[in-house]
Amino acid sequence: MKLRLLLAFIIFTVQVQAQFRAGAAKIDITPKVWPVQLIGSFSERLADKAHDPLYARAIVCDDGNTRLAIVIVDNCLIGRNYIDQAKALAAKRTEIRTDQMLVAATHTHTAPPGKDRRTNRDDAAHRAYFKQLVNGIAEAIIAAEKNLAPAEMAHGVALAPEEIFNRRWYMKEGGIAVNPFGDPNDTVRMNPPRNLIERPAGPTDPEVHFISLRSTNGRPIALLANYSLHYVGGVPQATISADYFGVFAGHIEQALGKDRNYVAIMSNGTSGDINNISFRVPRGRMERYQRMNEVAKLVSDRVLAIHKKVSFETDISLAMEQTLLTLKNRQPTTKQIAYAKTVLSENPPDSLPRLAEAYAHRTLGLVTGPREEEIVLQTLRMGEVGICSIPCEVLCEIGLMLKAKSPLPQATFTIELANGHNGYLPTPRQHALGGYETWMGTCTLEITASVKIQKVLLEMLEKVAEEN
Repeated sequence: MKLRLLLAFIIFTVQVQAQFRAGAAKIDITPKVWPVQLIGSFSERLADKAHDPLYARAIVCDDGNTRLAIVIVDNCLIGRNYIDQAKALAAKRTEIRTDQMLVAATHTHTAPPGKDRRTNRDDAAHRAYFKQLVNGIAEAIIAAEKNLAPAEMAHGVALAPEEIFNRRWYMKEGGIAVNPFGDPNDTVRMNPPRNLIERPAGPTDPEVHFISLRSTNGRPIALLANYSLHYVGGVPQATISADYFGVFAGHIEQALGKDRNYVAIMSNGTSGDINNISFRVPRGRMERYQRMNEVAKLVSDRVLAIHKKVSFETDISLAMEQTLLTLKNRQPTTKQIAYAKTVLSENPPDSLPRLAEAYAHRTLGLVTGPREEEIVLQTLRMGEVGICSIPCEVLCEIGLMLKAKSPLPQATFTIELANGHNGYLPTPRQHALGGYETWMGTCTLEITASVKIQKVLLEMLEKVAEEN
């Protein structure tokens, strides 16, 4: 009799421990010291105020066996060294392993630098911001874990095709400009003049995947969305802003949140060649913040409409895999090196292509930099939802391929700019077409990098799917 009671107690305890739990938190990472430099432009821009706040937004989930964290940060791109520092800080104060933390940037172009770059200012404001960024990411994870509560999860997919456009175009005669390397032989052009376009060089992805979390008593906890749109707010303004990612979060929080602890998050999908410019049908000129607000409102309304129809489940299991993949960095040709040195010489050519000086520095940086790069790839499964992460600005067709070949085909999406930043990730086909996203310095990893990354991610998706 005592043995039966003991066994019953053990079984009951295991069942309690295995209950799915979730928590969320957001930490304000708006700069405190001004002015700050803004990333996301080839010319220096300084901001002395914020139009809206920046956050590190985190969710932590636990199924009794696996505890994982996802953090989406209002920044353009974040260096792996700073993300690793943040993960290490969080691991010391939580029960989450660093290889079960996914940290990604949204890609707002109106945030301070999150990565060491030649053009960064080295002053007190920027040193303070790197420290604030690292601590903010860690604190978001720590706070989200403290908020863990018995939970249930739902998944949905909304469609928002109106606001996404492939920005790489085949051009009519005369439409290809000489690139920064003095080469006139690109086949496609990014953000071209409308009067010379022929057809887009790639697809778009209209899906807005989202995961909704609420406590078992019905209290909303968080919503994590994913949409393949580069950014909206634009580059010229010299004011801090989280862009449409932050506005979307605000709309969702206002609509679904019952208390200040509710956290809505928009992550960036595979948007390396996707933006908000309508090339075929010009739209009326609009102030950038107005466009940002309109896009966020449309996307959030679509998500909220689908959210009304989703079903929540409590029996949610988790799995997460991480692989460190070593890839070669591209190396410029002898001709490209010579051209770069000429551009930066005391007597450069009288007429240089646009951005020639910037790309000359990038070209020579590849020559003196490491020949290989170790990148972090992750896949995770939340119930029947699969998520991939890649530390690049990923061209859309790669994300579509991962969805098509995933063992979780109805519910797989990719978060880009995760766990570091390694430039753009085109396919070999897109490399052959040339254009901004493939240029030496914009795209630093070897030409076959996307093929190798896709292979590893699909293998990892199989592993997390099998653990279900």
